[in-house]
Amino acid sequence: MHPKALLDACSELVRLTLKFDHPADSIVSRFFRDHKEFGPRERATLAETVYTVLRKKLLFDHLAPSGSGPKERRLAILGFHGPRDFLKSALTDQEKNWLDQCDQINVADLMERHRHNLPEWLVQPLREQLGDEFWPLVDSLNKSAGLDLRVNALTDKRPEVQKELAKAGIKSVATPYSPWGLRLDSKPALTKVEAFARGAIEVQDEGSQLLALLLDAKRGEMVVDFCAGAGGKTLAIGACMRNTGRLYAFDTSAHRLDALKPRLARSGLSNVHPAAIAHERDERIKRLAGKIDRVLVDAPCSGLGTLRRNPDLKWRQSPQSVAEMVVKQAAILQSAARLLKPGGRLVYATCSVLPQENEAIAQAFTAANSEFTPLDVGELLSNLKVENAVSLCSGPARGTEYLRLWPHRHGTDGFFAAVWVKN
Repeated sequence: MHPKALLDACSELVRLTLKFDHPADSIVSRFFRDHKEFGPRERATLAETVYTVLRKKLLFDHLAPSGSGPKERRLAILGFHGPRDFLKSALTDQEKNWLDQCDQINVADLMERHRHNLPEWLVQPLREQLGDEFWPLVDSLNKSAGLDLRVNALTDKRPEVQKELAKAGIKSVATPYSPWGLRLDSKPALTKVEAFARGAIEVQDEGSQLLALLLDAKRGEMVVDFCAGAGGKTLAIGACMRNTGRLYAFDTSAHRLDALKPRLARSGLSNVHPAAIAHERDERIKRLAGKIDRVLVDAPCSGLGTLRRNPDLKWRQSPQSVAEMVVKQAAILQSAARLLKPGGRLVYATCSVLPQENEAIAQAFTAANSEFTPLDVGELLSNLKVENAVSLCSGPARGTEYLRLWPHRHGTDGFFAAVWVKN
């Protein structure tokens, strides 16, 4: 494709994305559906350009002067994912000079906001939690995430699948914590891989795999994945149960559950029962109250632990949207807890890095529900033979009460989990 045409397309996609009226990944997908003329290489350039602009928006806003052509074009030039000489062949002399000046700027000399590229309301809670690790986190968030796979433990073993992928030209390493995970450096077209077609692998971040592991569902149990979404954790839990017992996948979005159907068909699982519910107090929930062995509540959240993959979230979320989310999270957790029978296990999880969505919710639940006793996550993971389990945890006075995963420490998305047993 001609460089000018590709840069024009990048500029248009940047313009559409920066409206922030829909998630960036859905805008990119729709753009590709509307523009079938782009091949795989052009699509990679378009997507990576947009995500670079989203990651470094404050820096690029600073470098892109107003009144010098369309802003989105300047941002697309700064974020362009491709060879420099290819890009420069699409630029005017004035743009080339400006880009050369930008290249000479030492980012370390700039103001902090142009270096961390985070909204101010998010900076303080991250600094308070991380101290000197704030900048390593920033560095990790400004890079794209790798691709983690979960091997279907019901049908396959990790070493054999790793060899099979290697024969197909896909290199992987075993994830350090999850016993089912493989991490890829590349992003191959997995739908064309035989291991994917037969259900031996699913795309799932290692942190998400650990949530399923922490639930520790057993053969023959009654289990609920309360906010199942597209079912990544549901499938992992079903494999833990060795396709026995009964696993309910509840979600308020029938559309999200639809995405589970083809994955479920590939997985070989027959113990999973997806069901759309109207809200957390749905009649289905009432009928199962006191009958369930284990419940996972992967609550709707700000998603700020996934900024490597979804950098638009830091611009689309706000303190107000988080405050609304917290009310919803507390209500969902309280409703889900009613399902458990004595001796049952409850896991509350988010992919957020904010204490108000995590520790604050867990502590308030413990205080309000004397029939639930918190369990030590570090101990649970150690018993599950997870290596270096203590390093995955946090708690008061550096305890190990909670799972607390960070991109810069663990190479996963940011995750939190708390666990209780019903007395």
